[in-house]
Amino acid sequence: MFNATCVVLSNIAVNGGSYSQRGDANFVLNQLLSFKFVFTLHLMKDIVEITHLFCIALQRKSQDILNAMYLVSSTTKLLKNFRDSGWDDFLVKVKLFFEQHQIDIPCMNAQYIARRGRSRSHHDEISVEHYYRMDILLATIDYQLQELHSRFNDHTVELLVLSTVLDPRNGFIMFKIDDICKLAKKFYLNDFMEQELVRLKIEFQHFELGIPNHHELQELSGIHELCQGLVKTRKSVIYSLIDRLIRLVLTLPVSTAITEWAFSIMKIIKTNLQNKMEDNFLNDCLTVYIEKEVAKKFSSDSIIDEFSSMKERRAQFTSKKRC
Repeated sequence: MFNATCVVLSNIAVNGGSYSQRGDANFVLNQLLSFKFVFTLHLMKDIVEITHLFCIALQRKSQDILNAMYLVSSTTKLLKNFRDSGWDDFLVKVKLFFEQHQIDIPCMNAQYIARRGRSRSHHDEISVEHYYRMDILLATIDYQLQELHSRFNDHTVELLVLSTVLDPRNGFIMFKIDDICKLAKKFYLNDFMEQELVRLKIEFQHFELGIPNHHELQELSGIHELCQGLVKTRKSVIYSLIDRLIRLVLTLPVSTAITEWAFSIMKIIKTNLQNKMEDNFLNDCLTVYIEKEVAKKFSSDSIIDEFSSMKERRAQFTSKKRC
């Protein structure tokens, strides 16, 4: 869209309706054709291409934690490779773009002169190449790497990797009792008493022998389906400690995507005309809106019938109580 954008801005700069519109268009066009803008545009394009797959994985509602952790590692390595050895190829690509669009390329060995702020002192003189490589490219990539490290440090990664041993796919192939007990002792010590940790290991020994062969608990696609299956088959009563641990793992905030969606939806539902909602009613509205795919399966007739049966049961209970 670069050429089309330049053409539109050129037309506005020449034939714009008002003087201010022509001046604004001319200013934006000059910025668009500057080396710094095109350089930054290409830099962000390359960084977003590297991080895109990881970002999409974090925004999914059903998290595949182990694959997400692999993507943390691969994304970090790709960014480091780009930082350490990607400068030459990147600069060639930027220069080629300038040549294709017939834009002047500054001399990379010339002294860089800041257009704004205080002029640099003599001992702080740097070349144009040094500025774009060190102050822009490396600084931007280092910031991305720092964010990845702060959000997914060794402690967080260990927690997420240990939680994947509960994954029921492929016949519980990743199931390891020692790792599961380590997960409970190291990260959920406040949720289990000392005696319960001993019982938890015994429960998992029974669980390992019985659950993978259960006909209703085969071909599960995730930890959430395992939790649902245990409730459906009433195994959650027998393996109550395992059920508790699974529910704790399911609350892991791998990303804030769901939280951000909830706040965005809240702005849609709780408007200026509906700003006196009570918390319970707001929670019900948010649940229906967020889980709209589930809500579509409900029919108005079934809801009315259920409401009518509830009224009848309540009336019968009241009459029995009076008798």
